[in-house]
Amino acid sequence: MNTVKSLLGGIALSVTLATSALAAGVDVNASSTGLAMQGYDPVAYFNAGEATKGSYKVTATHDDATYWFATEENKALFEATPDAYIPAYGGYCAFGAAMGFKFDGDPHQWKIVDDVLYLNLSRDIQERWSTDIPGFIEKADVNWDEIADAEPAELLQ
Repeated sequence: MNTVKSLLGGIALSVTLATSALAAGVDVNASSTGLAMQGYDPVAYFNAGEATKGSYKVTATHDDATYWFATEENKALFEATPDAYIPAYGGYCAFGAAMGFKFDGDPHQWKIVDDVLYLNLSRDIQERWSTDIPGFIEKADVNWDEIADAEPAELLQ
């Protein structure tokens, strides 16, 4: 009987831990497991100048989302000042935010502007965004105040 209680207790703890990993809010573009940026290292954009896949063994949590890092050094930099590295608009597409929507940000379609990381949905969208980056950032900043707490699907209705 004690073995059954121990097993059930372990299952309950596992469910609790798994559920807490799913707690990233709608203001962060994260997977159902809470993984942000599809596992790409947010610091590497700044210090390596390229999209770099992180490791599931080197992680940190910020705003209930999990970030992966390529190195322990990148993890330490992130933990010291996470807001310096997380992408604008929670990692959603910057052009989409300018249009009032939340679309996935592709970690390979990125640009750093004034020390802020921006992601876009696709190469075509990034090319469109690049035609007026300051204007689109201004629109997205205004829209983000209105859409940050909305479910992406709600914005499509």
